[in-house]
Amino acid sequence: MNKRTNELTIDNYLDSHYIHRSNWLRAAVLGANDGIISISSLAIGVAAASSARAPIVLAAVAGLVAGALSMAAGEYVSVSSQMDIEKADINREAKELEEMPDEELQILTQIYEKRGLKKETALQVAKELTEADALGTHVRDELGINEISKANPLQAAFASGAAFTVGGLLPVAVTFLAPVDRMEYWLYGFTMLFLMILGTISAKTGGSGIRKAIIRITIWGTIAMGLSAVAGYLFGVKV
Repeated sequence: MNKRTNELTIDNYLDSHYIHRSNWLRAAVLGANDGIISISSLAIGVAAASSARAPIVLAAVAGLVAGALSMAAGEYVSVSSQMDIEKADINREAKELEEMPDEELQILTQIYEKRGLKKETALQVAKELTEADALGTHVRDELGINEISKANPLQAAFASGAAFTVGGLLPVAVTFLAPVDRMEYWLYGFTMLFLMILGTISAKTGGSGIRKAIIRITIWGTIAMGLSAVAGYLFGVKV
């Protein structure tokens, strides 16, 4: 009973660390941030060259659909490539364990020595872990692949695409509801608000500083939207 209780306590302790959220949090924050900034920048660029609502709304909606699909597809391809590399390395490691187990044991021992264990202790640990799960031990300690860093293409694609859509819907709503006159300023103001909220949520979820996250996300958002507005004004065309 006590052993079971201890195991549950350890699992709960490990799950409480923020690093366990890194994979989905990175994809979600990146997707939402891209959705907000990309659609706002696109809409601001069109608004700077247009006095009608229809072109602005059309650009925002088209950008939302294209962006969400692009984010999901790009994330899937990228993470799938990472997963292929991981599988290739794991297969190679399995072959090396079969063909030269003594050399692999020495490699594992050296890894533990570099982490601070005495040679005798490192060798004993390497032997015991090899007996328990040789491949799993080498994959984790030699290749650096674990459940936290392991690639998951579908999860990353869904998180990025969904987050982009959620983020992009916010500036799309502004293009529908805000006055057409000075639309670019309305978009900028609301986008800054959205980015600050996103920065706060991501910081709290990831356990980092809120102020730093907000400053970082608003600076880059301002640069992106500012350049888009300049591009729109340079056309000098009123639709």
